[in-house]
Amino acid sequence: MRLRHIAGAEQRIAESMYVVQTPAEIRGRWAEEFGNNYPIHMEIGMGKGRFLMELAESNPRINYIGVEVYSSVLLKAVQKQETAQLPNIRFLCIDALGLAEVLASGEVEKIYLNFSDPWPKDRHAKRRLTSPRFLKVYDQILAPKGTVEFKTDNRALFDYSMESIPSAGWEILYYTYDLHHSEYAVGNVMTEYEEKFISEGKPICKLVASRQRIE
Repeated sequence: MRLRHIAGAEQRIAESMYVVQTPAEIRGRWAEEFGNNYPIHMEIGMGKGRFLMELAESNPRINYIGVEVYSSVLLKAVQKQETAQLPNIRFLCIDALGLAEVLASGEVEKIYLNFSDPWPKDRHAKRRLTSPRFLKVYDQILAPKGTVEFKTDNRALFDYSMESIPSAGWEILYYTYDLHHSEYAVGNVMTEYEEKFISEGKPICKLVASRQRIE
């Protein structure tokens, strides 16, 4: 699906106090950006920001970074945040492959990947957010016992991830092929896409992975 560009989106983003404009300058010092030492969680490909903002409102002692590469999509989240003014949210408009350049080792404790682009063609597999090259980036910024939580309605992408994640040296702590009819549904926060897929009767797959077993 081709995204419709919103005129003036880049300027609005550049003017927002909630979008970190020069993140490389605060690499290793994100606690200063938030003004506290609370844990940092991140959503990559956050879309319009509903999931992230619901988490931030419910968990004021956790800081959240939303990453979105498309300015016209990020603008929607920025507009919501400028109304909500949640103090524990910041946004980045960058490609996720560059995250290790703006976050230091161990600065992030949890990464959320929600309904990522499946990139169905084999030649595009390296663009999938659960591919080895992205897992290598997560490895560089996650805390020692940090986790990646992945949800999708795309069974082919989920099956790919169930193979690619262990192959990259990670451990899948748990998984389900039908989140909303599993024990893991308790406390689940839905995205806009998730709500839509559930209304259509589509099962949601979820996994949580870590580089080492969490006791």
